[in-house]
Amino acid sequence: MNVSYIAHISGRVQGVYFRASSQQKAIDYGLSGYARNLADGDVEVLLCGEQGKIDEMLDWLSHGPEQAEVTSIQHKQIPWQEHSFFSIG
Repeated sequence: MNVSYIAHISGRVQGVYFRASSQQKAIDYGLSGYARNLADGDVEVLLCGEQGKIDEMLDWLSHGPEQAEVTSIQHKQIPWQEHSFFSIG
């Protein structure tokens, strides 16, 4: 069953290839959605796909790429959103 989640990641997550790394991981997991910077310095990630793969992606997002310093991640399931690929905004 396909589901969608929205996640907000805080910490040193901008300027450290967080979005590009998230895109590559999402593609590896077969997920669609997006990653975008927010004005407050956080990153927002939309994940659409299989629950198990989203769980793995959320686990990865809790630490992110090597240069990142994630201090918190908040996520929740949202109504299904159809996306054909994973984009960077």
